[in-house]
Amino acid sequence: MPAGPGNDLTGEESTRKVKFKMNKKFSGKRVLITGGLGMIGSTVARQLVKYNARVTIVDACLKPYGANKFNIRDIRSRVDLHIKDIRDKKAMDLLVREKDIIFNFAAQVSHNDSIGNPFLDADINYIGHLNILESLRRCNPTARVLFSGSRLQFGRIKTIPVNESHILRPLTPYALNKTAAEYLYKYYYRMYGIPYVIFRIANPYGPRAQMKHSKYTILNYFIRQAMEGRDITVYGTGEQIRDYIYIDDLVSAFLSAAVSQEAEAETFNIGSGVGTSFKDMVGAVVKTVGRGQLKFIPWPNNYINVETGDYVTDISKAKKILKWRPCVGIRKGVGETYEYYKKYKRYYF
Repeated sequence: MPAGPGNDLTGEESTRKVKFKMNKKFSGKRVLITGGLGMIGSTVARQLVKYNARVTIVDACLKPYGANKFNIRDIRSRVDLHIKDIRDKKAMDLLVREKDIIFNFAAQVSHNDSIGNPFLDADINYIGHLNILESLRRCNPTARVLFSGSRLQFGRIKTIPVNESHILRPLTPYALNKTAAEYLYKYYYRMYGIPYVIFRIANPYGPRAQMKHSKYTILNYFIRQAMEGRDITVYGTGEQIRDYIYIDDLVSAFLSAAVSQEAEAETFNIGSGVGTSFKDMVGAVVKTVGRGQLKFIPWPNNYINVETGDYVTDISKAKKILKWRPCVGIRKGVGETYEYYKKYKRYYF
């Protein structure tokens, strides 16, 4: 993190200090990352390798999700990779053993797909997490497990910015199963003492996300459309506000939560804390890429029922407990994402 107000450290000195602190906390730690070949999991893995953690990645590599072995190409020799599914009980029993920290990112990622196939969504986003927790109960109940939930769990937003006490009223099977899984973690902590941290994440974006469709990170997909000189379609007037968090900021929050004693059994809303309208987000993409064009279209029927209204994250709890704050604004984040895909688009498009 950069130096904050009242801190006379330079940015470079502050970065070295944080790296030394994190290296001390993670060096030698045995870490399991489920969904570890996706954007979030692979970025966590890359940071942990820098901090000399002993990293194990498990990913089912299910289509059409984001698993991509290219994401770990330069750290492959420093991680242990298993192509396994979190719904495989025997495999999870073996993989959770002797781990200190588990980042549980494996998921079905599309809220619209969850409407079309609610059984698959429940199987991965609820039963899969139940399998992990049961494996922990049987084989390693002291490991800390971090769960990646979603801002969609809140349903229609009543007040913004949205803090952790905002009522949960999920509108899709995806959001419902994320919420049910959240309560699983709380139950297993209460009954068996398995330590957890829950994140409800805003809209993540950045390098190493798949770009083949718009089901995972819409901002990334808009960057692809701009790079291909296509129209970027926005529903309605484009005034709807969202909170976009750059992947490096999200990962720094996860790493802080993994080693913070104060974070145990806590739930955090994680985002940039800044609201950006769709039309301004697309404007940043078009300006950065230098191609593409914004086009407004009517809302399709299958989106009207799950529109949540404007969303901005209240990150005050995360700032206070995790000693964390986001550092990358949307224009810088879009620029860094674009530069990444200019170099490596053949591995993602």
